[in-house]
Amino acid sequence: MGCFSSKTTKYTPGYEEPTVLASETSFTVSEVEALYELFKKLSSSIIDDGLIHKEELQFALFRNRNTKNLFADRIFDLFDVKRNGVIEFGEFVRSLSIFHPDAPLSDKIDFAFRLYDLRQTGYIEREELKEMVVALLHESDLILSEDYIELIVDKTYTDADTKGDGRIDQEEWKEFVWKNPSLIKNMTLPYLKDITLAFPSFVLKSEVEDSEM
Repeated sequence: MGCFSSKTTKYTPGYEEPTVLASETSFTVSEVEALYELFKKLSSSIIDDGLIHKEELQFALFRNRNTKNLFADRIFDLFDVKRNGVIEFGEFVRSLSIFHPDAPLSDKIDFAFRLYDLRQTGYIEREELKEMVVALLHESDLILSEDYIELIVDKTYTDADTKGDGRIDQEEWKEFVWKNPSLIKNMTLPYLKDITLAFPSFVLKSEVEDSEM
């Protein structure tokens, strides 16, 4: 017993207790523990400092850290709640919780709005929408003509901008998504519901470490 209590566990900077994070998110304590193992791997993949840098997140998402990527940049910016250029464990879990199948739809809609609101004005401008559409098509390896992209953006604005003021506010966005739920289907990652099954080695590894004498 004495050996167990004398063992010192080294946590990453900004570490928060799984019980606290589980109480504030859609994850269970065991799922948060599994996410911590994933976080440690991501945060040491390029720069081994226990924090996720933009290149590490981009590499994890797209297996590419050298190409400028608007979508990866926006995801990173929203995960980096403290705006200090890195993602800490608590930020990682709370932000990832939005993608959990059990997360409230309102949270997903709000996150998607902020994703498209590139200049953080509280509105989605036409040019912002076009930039994100182009970025998402690029990541999906879909090549569409400029005319067809303009058609997509125009159709979206015609349907979403119900006030006709040339921009989409949060209320308009919410109504638009409720009518077109497929717009945020990428805001749900099914495997997060069974993270302990998706990453069984992480859970087993943590249990072995905890029981070491």
